[in-house]
Amino acid sequence: MAGRRAAEASASGPARRKVPPEQRQFNLILALMATEQGLTKHDILSTVSGYAERFDDASDRANLERQFERDKEDVRELGVPLETVDQLGAEGDTRLQRYRIPKSLYRLPDDIEFSAEEVALLSLAAQVWREGSLTEQSRRALTKLKSFGHAVEQSVIGFAPSIRTREAAHDPLAGAIDRRRQVTFPYLKAGQPEPERRRVSPLALVNHEGRWHLHAHDEVADAPRTFLLSRIVGGVRVEEDAARAPRPDEAARAQRELKELFERTTATVIARPGSEADVVLRNRAGTVIEGETLIVRTTDLAVLADELAAFGADVRVEGPESVREAVLTRWRQVVESHG
Repeated sequence: MAGRRAAEASASGPARRKVPPEQRQFNLILALMATEQGLTKHDILSTVSGYAERFDDASDRANLERQFERDKEDVRELGVPLETVDQLGAEGDTRLQRYRIPKSLYRLPDDIEFSAEEVALLSLAAQVWREGSLTEQSRRALTKLKSFGHAVEQSVIGFAPSIRTREAAHDPLAGAIDRRRQVTFPYLKAGQPEPERRRVSPLALVNHEGRWHLHAHDEVADAPRTFLLSRIVGGVRVEEDAARAPRPDEAARAQRELKELFERTTATVIARPGSEADVVLRNRAGTVIEGETLIVRTTDLAVLADELAAFGADVRVEGPESVREAVLTRWRQVVESHG
């Protein structure tokens, strides 16, 4: 029985490899630029990497064709002149239509050039924003750059840092922003026993001080709001209703607002000299040192209270009283839970 399964697996070929959307679209561009007469949909779906792996699965053919239609529109939105050519005498027959990209219409303007260093930096920036945090616009820009023939400098990419998205809400929110759709999700505010259901138009995702925030318009309260992704405690549902359009500088505005909040929201702390708390808090971004007193900045006092409580007896909160009480509450909960 095991031998038969092995033989069947061998006959069916290697396991299906999932090709990222930007790589699939890049492959499509290359294929269409490599032919003068163009390719039919059948040619593309059966031979181009990203489609061909699924072509033999008849049950998945409809989804594959819809994916190709979406990719066509995405490629055209890149500014790529993807043409549809009808066969003479069979106008409108999609089975016989051919797709092509004339090389004469798709090239960088003569006055634009990238040095090897500039291409490496652009590729490096794409590597930094991985695991769903790269925006659709950035992915498309990199795909277009690669399609012009610019190679990626692997020696530089090897040293790329990465910002990893840990919150499960990040990817569906990023997708809703790209599709401009409203979303709903359960949001647990600090100090509340139960989450509230929020319905918002998502406008921008921004990372500030290592934490992801959603800048959005609350459709129920009819007001702008910023949500900490770590407080989204359930699944994000993408609704059919269209979302409000973000302003061109939406992400930059959200970053400025978070920075202003960070500058004016502080807690005064004394840490035991030489302790981990002392080292960490003194070296924390924005901390003002006044002798043994540390003025610590944050965008969220409840989150800061969590951090301070973790230092235990090595830290004493001088103010504000709300943070001091929050730290004491966390310590009492630990005692109640563990005796």
